[in-house]
Amino acid sequence: MRKIQMVDLKSQYDKIKDQVNASIQEVLDTTTYVNGPEVHKFQKNLEDYLGVKHVIPCANGTDALQIAMMGLGLQPGDEVITADFTFAATVETIALLQLTPVLVDVEVHNMNISIEAIKKAITPKTKAIIPVHLFGRAANMEAIMAIAKEHNLFVIEDNAQAIGANCKFSDGTKKKAGTIGHVASTSFFPSKNLGCYGDGGAIFTNDDALAHTLRGIVNHGMYVRYHHDVVGVNSRLDSVQAAVLNVKLPLLDSYGKARQDVARKYSKAFEGNKNIIAPTICDICDCHVFHQYTIRIINADRDGLMQHLLDKGIPCAIYYPIPLHSQKAYVDARYKEEDFPITNQLVKEVISLPMHTELDDEQIKFITDSVLEFLGEKR
Repeated sequence: MRKIQMVDLKSQYDKIKDQVNASIQEVLDTTTYVNGPEVHKFQKNLEDYLGVKHVIPCANGTDALQIAMMGLGLQPGDEVITADFTFAATVETIALLQLTPVLVDVEVHNMNISIEAIKKAITPKTKAIIPVHLFGRAANMEAIMAIAKEHNLFVIEDNAQAIGANCKFSDGTKKKAGTIGHVASTSFFPSKNLGCYGDGGAIFTNDDALAHTLRGIVNHGMYVRYHHDVVGVNSRLDSVQAAVLNVKLPLLDSYGKARQDVARKYSKAFEGNKNIIAPTICDICDCHVFHQYTIRIINADRDGLMQHLLDKGIPCAIYYPIPLHSQKAYVDARYKEEDFPITNQLVKEVISLPMHTELDDEQIKFITDSVLEFLGEKR
């Protein structure tokens, strides 16, 4: 059996090596390393794939989120609602801009931001909501957009983990995650479903005026060289990373299907086990593209299971072990433990298993057998 990786980038690269190398070589030959033709090509390709009017490439996913908020003109003290159960980059960017983060609980069945918690958190100071499409599953954007419309709020989608996922609406229509809110951000970190070979990110919007502002912000606030019209930053996707992404973007849907196939096999193996709550897979809407395959361990020793898997050479991880409201950097007297029952529950239960496009049946069986062995179920 091949060595099991949490994310097997080497095996994925081997399958597209010739195309990737040729694409990178073209950048080296032309020496257009910043804002070169490959970047503009990728921008257009991603706009076409998502069905969005504007893609603004940038240096990484955290920059993308910060620049999106800068473009909306939010002011210090404005409140921004986001999920407590996610990676710190989401709240970090809010704090860096001297906005006021308002952390709320998530929903137990999908681990995404709670619709009811959003409603309760809105105050006269609230200016925006940042839903995170966690682990590759789209949040309930229809409900979130309805709340935003009612209260005149911006919606900034954190789509770092769910590029390619679909959001299905009650009228039967579908839209890609990241194309529904006023603006969205994504990351092309190597382990993402659409990952480059370094850092990279992008911002999406259908708003022409906002797109214009964002294009200035990412380039030191310039539209004309040495004319600084807005306060900006230096955040550009380099041409080598764009060259890699241009090869991988046409494969994104096949990558998503491969991840869903792995998820089905995992969930089938765990079916009926009283200690495992596995993620659901919706074949109709493709709302989950499984950036992570995260199960919940109930009435059993989650940490013991993790060590058991590691001892067998099976990588695994806990995303995320500490709620944001308990992190030293974001502790705030406004937060009460009783406001976060689901998040506080999830951090004790969740464990993520290897998930990538190159997992084979032998590896999946070894992983699932090992999980069930620890939980006392023979196969």
